[in-house]
Amino acid sequence: MSTDNNKKKKSPIFIYYAILLIVVLVISYLLIPKLVEPKEKKISFSEFVEMIKNDEAEQVEVNSRQYKLKPKNFKETNTYYVTGNIYNDFHESSALLSLLDEKGLKYDSPIVSSNYLLELIIYVVPTIVTIAFFVVIYRSMNKKGGVMSFGKNTSKIYAEKSTGKTFADVAGQEEAKQNLVEIIDFLNNPGKYTAIGAKLPKGALLVGPPGTGKTLMAKAVAGEAKVPFFSLSGSEFVEMFVGMGASRVRDLFRQAAENAPCIVFIDEIDAIGKSRDNSFSSNDEREQTLNQLLSEMDGFDSSKGVVIIAATNRPEILDKALLRPGRFDRRIIVDLPDQKGRVDIMNVHAKNVLMEPDVDFEVIARATPGASGADLENIINEAALRAVRAGKQRVSQKEMEEAIEVVIAGEEKKNRVMSDEEKRIVAYHETGHALVTSLLTHTEPVHKITIIPRTSGTLGYVMHVAKKEKVLMTKKELLEEIIILTGGRASEELEFDSVTTGASNDIERATEMARNIITTYGMSDSFGFVNWQKKNQMYLGDSKTLNCSEETHSKIDNEIQRIVADCYKKALELLGAHKATLDALASVLYEKENLTGDEFMKLFSELEPDITLTRADDGV
Repeated sequence: MSTDNNKKKKSPIFIYYAILLIVVLVISYLLIPKLVEPKEKKISFSEFVEMIKNDEAEQVEVNSRQYKLKPKNFKETNTYYVTGNIYNDFHESSALLSLLDEKGLKYDSPIVSSNYLLELIIYVVPTIVTIAFFVVIYRSMNKKGGVMSFGKNTSKIYAEKSTGKTFADVAGQEEAKQNLVEIIDFLNNPGKYTAIGAKLPKGALLVGPPGTGKTLMAKAVAGEAKVPFFSLSGSEFVEMFVGMGASRVRDLFRQAAENAPCIVFIDEIDAIGKSRDNSFSSNDEREQTLNQLLSEMDGFDSSKGVVIIAATNRPEILDKALLRPGRFDRRIIVDLPDQKGRVDIMNVHAKNVLMEPDVDFEVIARATPGASGADLENIINEAALRAVRAGKQRVSQKEMEEAIEVVIAGEEKKNRVMSDEEKRIVAYHETGHALVTSLLTHTEPVHKITIIPRTSGTLGYVMHVAKKEKVLMTKKELLEEIIILTGGRASEELEFDSVTTGASNDIERATEMARNIITTYGMSDSFGFVNWQKKNQMYLGDSKTLNCSEETHSKIDNEIQRIVADCYKKALELLGAHKATLDALASVLYEKENLTGDEFMKLFSELEPDITLTRADDGV
């Protein structure tokens, strides 16, 4: 691609050198000598004469206003002694002159102390150093992203397939790909769209949680479109100096217009696109940059083939002017993948990983609900690392399942030693969770139970694998989830007649689930079909705010306490009715430390032959 348009006429470099040399010499000759010249100390005339009589003087400078004495120890003190001339004419000073003659002192010329090495250091060295410094600055001014490149666009240009990504590398986002394929086709074949009167969208906004592949999607667009592709982050527009961000926006769109048709990708656009309704930050650098971006998007002609693609995981804070039609015409949701999407994503990431034939991505997908594409890539890479650690040539299902545990709960803390009493408590706690899960109706089968501590801080956990992915949950299913969460504490109380701190995470999750039943899902009989909770961030965490009066807030707290207490009571009843089974299962778990889902179901069936359990792999 030609870069002639980016070349600017520069002034001859010798002009810069001449100006710099003049400045340096002025500073050197006028300023630096003042810093190194000897000091002068004023003394009385009598002291002046006394120093001459005591043979302390080496030389005296005589003029009509004053006498300046250079002492013999001048090298040590670097100080002249100065006194005023008290005589009205030359004849009156004859006594002093006679004294000077008597001591053999020179007094008819100014004192000159020449030090050529010092003069060289004072004048020549600073000149050379300063010129060399400014040469470096001058060169950096002309480099992309240099010290003085304020306002210049620092985006990278990807042409053809230089990103190395295509839509074959993107899985689990078929709807998003379809929207982008249409834009790519418009760029490559505009005739079939303009013939019917369709216009190319000016901008497309990729929205979704972190790790879902928004940036990967944009890189794939670059590989598929085969047109110049500008890629930069929103934070690159934010400069220290006011107006530089706006200048950078202008430079970006100028380059885009020169290279049309092309695609411009702005990652994390919320860095400059934040809403301007905050009065505390009016007319600042970010606002000026946003105003320039809005103006540029209005000004360019989409028929020339310039498309702006932006990505963010905080769409709720973007300025409304940025989202209106005519700017970002199309919002493309890049959400967390469903079960089939997770399988497809793992197939993509496992292309270059040696896998055993027994690896079943369907099981892994069922065990990772809510996982993003980045999470799944991390799981596959972790499984490969564990296979190498174990000295294997291929990744097996065992490594894949271990990788899930590592990502969810961390590595095993094999050096952590618990007392026998603590180990029994943890065994009963986790068995309580698993047994309550098996005794309830609308729950997922147990896949694994362990009481080996993990680096995340957990002392044990129960893993479930869904039979099939759920989109909706009933109130009964939610309440049963709370009963399962209270099963660990209930088991401790039944066996040891006391409770421990091990249920803190269970309590947190149970309380949050009960709160959602009331405030978000409208499932409480006391509060009905009303939403009392506002979600602050759509894709970043679960930050929520209660939107109600203090009186209603108090009632909600009471209702949460009632729901959790009822579920805890139900867990106590279930475990109390099957106490012998609880004791037997906890004893086995205490000895083995790990139980697979199949082992647990086999033991349960032997202890409770009248109850039929659902296997983890029944149905997909």
